[in-house]
Amino acid sequence: GILRDQEGSHFSEAVPISELGERMQHLIEHGPPLVINKTNARATVHRIARMDDIGVKQLDRDGQPVGTHRFVGLFTSKTYSEDAENVPILRKKLSQILKEAGAEEGSHDYKEISTIFNSMPTGQLLISSEEDLGSDVRSILNSYHDDHVHVSLRPDVLQRGVTVMVIIPEDRFSAEVREDIEEELLQALDGQRLSSHLAMGGGGQARLHFYIAVPEGSAAEVDAAQLEELVNALLRTWSDKLGDGLAEVVSQEDAAELSDFYSQAFNAEYRAATDPGIAAEDVLHFEAMRADRREISIAFANRGASTPVAGIEGATELKVYLLGKRLILSDFMPILEDVGLRVIAANPYEVELLNESGTIYIFAVQDQKEHQLAVDGRGELLSEIILASRSGDVVSDSLNALVSSAGLHWREVDVLRGYLGYAFQIGAVPSRVSIRAALIQYPRIARELFELFATKFDPDSSATKQERLAEVAQRRAAFFRSLRSVSALADDRALRRLEELISVTVRTNFYRHGGSEPIFRSGGVPYISFKFSCRSMEFLQRTRMLYEVWVHSARMEGVHLRGASVARGGIRWSDRPDDYRTEILGLVKTQMVKNAVIVPAGSKGGFVPLLLPGEPEARFEEGKRQYETLIRGLLDITDNLVEGKVQTPDRVVAFDGSDPYLVVAADKGTARFSDAANMISTEYGFWLNDAFASGGSNGYDHKAVGITARGAWECVKRHFREKGKDIESESFTVVGIGDMSGDVFGNGMLMSEQARLIAAFDHRHIFIDPDPDPPTSYAERKRLFGMERSSWEDYDRTRLSKGGMVISRGTKEVDLSPEARAALGISDEDSEPLNGESLVRAVLKAPAELLWNGGIGTFVKATSETDADAGDPPNDPVRVDAPDLRCEVVGEGGNLGFTQEARVEYSLLGGAINTDAIDNSGGVDMSDHEVNLKILLAHGITSGSLSISDRNELLKELTESVAELVLQNNRSQSLAISLDQLRARESVDDFRDLMFALEKTAELDRQSESLPTADALAERRENGHILSRPELCVLLAYSKLSLMGKL
Repeated sequence: GILRDQEGSHFSEAVPISELGERMQHLIEHGPPLVINKTNARATVHRIARMDDIGVKQLDRDGQPVGTHRFVGLFTSKTYSEDAENVPILRKKLSQILKEAGAEEGSHDYKEISTIFNSMPTGQLLISSEEDLGSDVRSILNSYHDDHVHVSLRPDVLQRGVTVMVIIPEDRFSAEVREDIEEELLQALDGQRLSSHLAMGGGGQARLHFYIAVPEGSAAEVDAAQLEELVNALLRTWSDKLGDGLAEVVSQEDAAELSDFYSQAFNAEYRAATDPGIAAEDVLHFEAMRADRREISIAFANRGASTPVAGIEGATELKVYLLGKRLILSDFMPILEDVGLRVIAANPYEVELLNESGTIYIFAVQDQKEHQLAVDGRGELLSEIILASRSGDVVSDSLNALVSSAGLHWREVDVLRGYLGYAFQIGAVPSRVSIRAALIQYPRIARELFELFATKFDPDSSATKQERLAEVAQRRAAFFRSLRSVSALADDRALRRLEELISVTVRTNFYRHGGSEPIFRSGGVPYISFKFSCRSMEFLQRTRMLYEVWVHSARMEGVHLRGASVARGGIRWSDRPDDYRTEILGLVKTQMVKNAVIVPAGSKGGFVPLLLPGEPEARFEEGKRQYETLIRGLLDITDNLVEGKVQTPDRVVAFDGSDPYLVVAADKGTARFSDAANMISTEYGFWLNDAFASGGSNGYDHKAVGITARGAWECVKRHFREKGKDIESESFTVVGIGDMSGDVFGNGMLMSEQARLIAAFDHRHIFIDPDPDPPTSYAERKRLFGMERSSWEDYDRTRLSKGGMVISRGTKEVDLSPEARAALGISDEDSEPLNGESLVRAVLKAPAELLWNGGIGTFVKATSETDADAGDPPNDPVRVDAPDLRCEVVGEGGNLGFTQEARVEYSLLGGAINTDAIDNSGGVDMSDHEVNLKILLAHGITSGSLSISDRNELLKELTESVAELVLQNNRSQSLAISLDQLRARESVDDFRDLMFALEKTAELDRQSESLPTADALAERRENGHILSRPELCVLLAYSKLSLMGKL
């Protein structure tokens, strides 16, 4: 056997007890008579393992130990495979344990204890005492169906090894867990595994038994509680740790429920990449979103060096949470760039929630200087601007970087954006890009500009008006000091313009609707309106307006100009997004002159929807929504009359006088919107109620009455009458601008059955009827007028004369019939090919008796003017010069068809023309009658003596009476111009003196109104010309305006 070589054996000779180690002496003297243990030495045969050491105590006659006999070897494998109860020594131990437990044979406890005993490793049963085994059995029984971890630790009798029993819930066990537990135990005990054993099945537990060799005495340094803590940490799943994180915020019960749910919802990739504590934040985000029914949420965090974002140090974590939606990165990334973020990495994770899918996008971001973001102070601001940009509440552009650089809220940035847009429209800055760049480069100055605005208009300030103005002065001084840091002259000038605009702002609705936290939307988004005092800013004084209101949102921009406190005019849907304010300014100047026929001065408004869809009906609805935004923006800052007293709107700080008169009317694109405007007026409780917007369902429908065309036709009849022709009984040729679906063109072309319309065009088609039969063509035009949204394409080709045709304006090459060429006066020698644009020019230059303008656009300029002077870029390709016209008479049913200089040039060449302000004043005149009648009758409605329906019936009955009053004004004004022509021939000096007088009082700018200087007038007199009709039209209007001002 292994002890054959006596010389190498530790057991070759007996060793006195006194020479044994302290522990061995104690074991012999006080230990049990039989001790089984493991040696330090390994067997060299059979199997390599530490040997079994059986010690039998030798006693003297007094029962005192005098020695011990040691049997060293290896138990056979049968020992370990045999049931414990079949091994006598073990059977005895089991019997004693059953006895001490009081378990009777056949009972449940008897069976459970026997099963447990037999499931324990035989090696442990052999070396452990009955007391220790009984304790282990009790621990196992007490741990049945228990979710907790239990660890027992027991050194062997010589403390050379340790038996460790680990009990864990069965559902937590895996081979990986077993390996991890063993690794932790060996490391904690600084030991070597001698054996391990797994027992499964009973009580929903998994039981691990280890026998570990340890350095002598080291076992005492580790207790079971320490090991239990280690094992607990190992067994805690990602889900458990998620629950721990949630339990810090919600109840244990809710934490457990959420942890179970989201552990399944989060996929393996997410769990592997995400710390459970951070995942708890994600869970709470999703829960808040589900509770609030939000589709998106955003959060920023700086995790520190220990938790780099997407493995990138020095980056800030940006998380985007989505429910039921996908993030389109090509749309989203520009938003992040606009707020000043650099995106370094992005990782998406799917989340499977009940009945809906979720997604978490994790972005690693830095600022433009490649630094982490200061999220503690500005993370929420950044989240809000990103959400607002994505939802469309605010425009996404580089100005949004002011949120992070200047610490402004996105709505505060939008205030600056509103001023920026207005500055560009009035020409105070050369481009939006340049002023935007200046604000971004100097964020502190940008913040000072907003603070100047807030100081002036924040209604929550307790300061008196004088104190407020004093603080405004201080902030202005600080602003100008800050400008010293601006190096570029262009930037300095642009920033000064913005400050100047804030200084001349007299009202805003910003604080009426929540300020930085918008509580109201129009057109789908928040909006801001500003009211400017034009006479307080040199740059705006040239407009000669009193007030200008600017309305701005992410979906529209709009403007409203007023010449006086009491003013009226239409609201136009402009198709000129880059210079619509220039368009409206031109129109309001005409309106000022046109309104000389009534008491209110001229006003004009216009707007451009910025996000129009493609489908026509959807475009119409979007246009209507943004029209309503303009109306709300105006009413938000307009005073009301309540029981005869002026009332300023809530939370509006006003720096102008009382201003309760606001009346609007229809214009291009808004003919069907008056009812919507009046509904808003009623919603606001505005004192004018449905007199606010004339022409609604309870007002005069200008197209149905045909008032504008009828008024202009009175002027046309005078022109012809002075030429000796009665166009109501004699046929006459006409070329026109417009189509039969339009109010002015359509009604105008039904004024006389004698009209022979040989050609016309609108923005879509060109119509040519070389030799029309008056009754036939009149009937067809009438049919088209009654057709909803008709066009020239709908004209019955069988009603056309020989050679007649309808051509698209976009046609590249037009093959005109000989009859059409003759009708348009195109000579056979003119072989230049025609396209849609050149054909429009040919229509304008056609040899007709009347040019009837019922369309939109400026089509005729003077030879001295450029296309840029006309201010209508879309029509630059088709515009002609005044001398090119071959018509005898012009009827200006539409606005701005000619420049004023073109009218004068055409008139001096012998053409009969007034101005649009004279010809088409019928609409504004009738609207003024309507408003005044409604104001007059309002008292009866308020007192109850007159019902709304009775008032409406009365207005209807008065329609033709009102129309006749309007037409009489057209006749009178046209006659007055004719009489002035005669007077000017007799005494032009009177008119010269009038111009001097009006100039002296600053009521007239001769140059801007294209009126002749004294020298030019003298030169004309020598050439046999005096003043043209268009010039006399202007002087008539200014004379009236001057007299009205004095009255």
